[in-house]
Amino acid sequence: MVIPYNSKYPAIHDTVFVAPGSHIIGDVSIGRDSSVWFNAVLRGDEDSISIGEKCSIQDNSTIHLYEGCPTNIEDQVTIGHNVVIHGCKIGRRSIIGMGSTILDNAEIGEECIIGANTLIPPGKKIPSGSLVVGSPGKVVRSLTKEDFDLIQLSVDTYVEKGKEFKEILEVNS
Repeated sequence: MVIPYNSKYPAIHDTVFVAPGSHIIGDVSIGRDSSVWFNAVLRGDEDSISIGEKCSIQDNSTIHLYEGCPTNIEDQVTIGHNVVIHGCKIGRRSIIGMGSTILDNAEIGEECIIGANTLIPPGKKIPSGSLVVGSPGKVVRSLTKEDFDLIQLSVDTYVEKGKEFKEILEVNS
């Protein structure tokens, strides 16, 4: 469901897959070849949510913010299932693991992996190329070639899955 709020209508590129049951509300922009999966909620009612190209917002994730604290997700980011993103910045080619929470004014650098169930507290800055786990999240090491390959696999898989599901929905509607 795509809903305007306070005269702001979501701007969704025509290549984006938006799953049934998801809600995209207000000041939200989503770039080319991205996907928003089942029961995800992107609520841009107090400020803006910007999602780049080739991003995946997976099932049951929530993206929100408060006034003066926008959310910016750069290109080729994978947001895992049941993630909460609130008023923060996530650098390009990062993976946010299932069940993680990223809070206000946190900044995730480029090419990071945030492990499942990790909590990134308000204002925390994560350097590019880091693997982060725990609650609160701590950098445990730099990413390896295998980690960068995993990031690329995640991007490629969800771009293709989004196209496949978009086609299935169009054929069956």
